[in-house]
Amino acid sequence: MEERLFDSKGIASRFDRDSSGFDVDVCVAGGGPGGLACAIAAAMKGLSVLVVDGMQPPIDKACGEGLMPDSTAALVKLGVDWNEQDENTTPGYPLRGIRFVEGMSATQAAFASGKGRGIRRVLLHNRLLVRAEELGVKYCWQTVFREVVQRCDEGREAQSGAILRTNRGTVRARFVIGADGLQSRVRSGVGLDRGTTTARRVGLRMHFAIAPWTDFVEVYWSDHGQAYVTPISDGEVCVIFIARKRFVSAAAALDRFPGLQARLGSASSSELPRSSITLNRKLRSVTRGSVALLGDASGSVDAVTGEGLSLCFRQALALADAMAANDLKSYQQAHTTMMRLPYFMASTLLLLDRSPRIRAWTLDAFGRHPHLFAQLLGVHLGHPPFRFFGPSALLAAGARLLSL
Repeated sequence: MEERLFDSKGIASRFDRDSSGFDVDVCVAGGGPGGLACAIAAAMKGLSVLVVDGMQPPIDKACGEGLMPDSTAALVKLGVDWNEQDENTTPGYPLRGIRFVEGMSATQAAFASGKGRGIRRVLLHNRLLVRAEELGVKYCWQTVFREVVQRCDEGREAQSGAILRTNRGTVRARFVIGADGLQSRVRSGVGLDRGTTTARRVGLRMHFAIAPWTDFVEVYWSDHGQAYVTPISDGEVCVIFIARKRFVSAAAALDRFPGLQARLGSASSSELPRSSITLNRKLRSVTRGSVALLGDASGSVDAVTGEGLSLCFRQALALADAMAANDLKSYQQAHTTMMRLPYFMASTLLLLDRSPRIRAWTLDAFGRHPHLFAQLLGVHLGHPPFRFFGPSALLAAGARLLSL
């Protein structure tokens, strides 16, 4: 007889197996924001959900900590709506738009609709955790994934579920979701690793104790990468440096951006720097049988887009619809569609990173014609269906930039 899964307190999880022998409808491997969003979306569809993760909350990650308006809109659909709260008591900092800075020149654009929010990753994680608990999601923390096994042959897997084996026992689920990050063991375990990686960069995150000087996310460009500055409270900003080569130290990273260094002045770092990897990776498939991938496990876009969390949340909503309909093929289709524009935008922005000449020319054009920057920002944030212009008009906008 297989050992039943135990929770973090060592008490046997009392799932009542149904006639099909399932412990739970959905088992999510990975308890970060993407995994919790998936758990929330599935629970909102009436599915029973278990989340397993090798860590203990709150779970942190080196990221820019800025939620764009499409991210906050997706959170509202998940039942996490900070706009209904008093702004004076709401965690984080409201964001009005994006500003590109290089040297003495800058260009900016406000979000066409809605506000973004800068918020510490651990605070976001805690809010998602509270929402999941409200919906009855169960957890097994400090539980390490070992193996996922489809319960029958190809062709009937989607109806037969899967078994997730961990260091604390096993769980049988109708669906197993891999939300376990860039190095996903669920992905490799079911043979979904095939794909292409077109960019790999490294990030370094720091927090500085200083009052924000703007309600825009600032992106500082240089020949050595970018520095993203996001206000996250009345007295703190998040700075993440991203480059093709690892910075030898936080001081060395800051030296590459003298304009930002002058802004920060004598402000002190409120914690030790935290590093991460960011990839542009596209997978051939994100589903197999009753297993599906979500977030970075399902492919990722470079952090230059600022769209990582938005994609997680929107994927979670689409995946919940697919699981409720018992049709993971529809999730594959939705995933392919929603990743198309972010991949394009990531490739475009990475071209600016690689070519100082093209970057200088483009930022100068945006500075002289700020409405174009505002339009492209709107497209980047996915106002459906291309609220500002369709694919043919997007090409026309590119031609217009070339003629400036």
